[in-house]
Amino acid sequence: MNLETNLFDIWKDYYEKSSSFFDESIKENFPSNGIAQVMEMNLMYKKLIDESTEKYLELVNLPSRNDLANLSSLVVNVDAKVDNLEELLEDSNSNQVDPASFKQELAALKKDMKNFDSKLNQILTQLKVSEVSK
Repeated sequence: MNLETNLFDIWKDYYEKSSSFFDESIKENFPSNGIAQVMEMNLMYKKLIDESTEKYLELVNLPSRNDLANLSSLVVNVDAKVDNLEELLEDSNSNQVDPASFKQELAALKKDMKNFDSKLNQILTQLKVSEVSK
């Protein structure tokens, strides 16, 4: 058992030393700081290019991608409003009454009212006659 314990202790000691050695060497040799600096420089370069392109397009009086996107959204909004107005106009036109048919309906209504009035007068005279006869 003593031999097994010694082998285990030897392996454990070797593992700890080699692990710490690899950790330190990776920390020292891994170029993470360099990669971070390169990425930061690329982002700054991209920002510089974007700003200079935007200024150039403004200087030569050409629209940028953002200008075109804003313009297209405005066109879409205007198109939607025109569609709404077209629907409203169609609804308004469908609800309008033709003047000739309106006059005909009014004449028919007057005629019906006269008939109703005459019938009502007949009923009233019949009621008066029946009252007098009682």
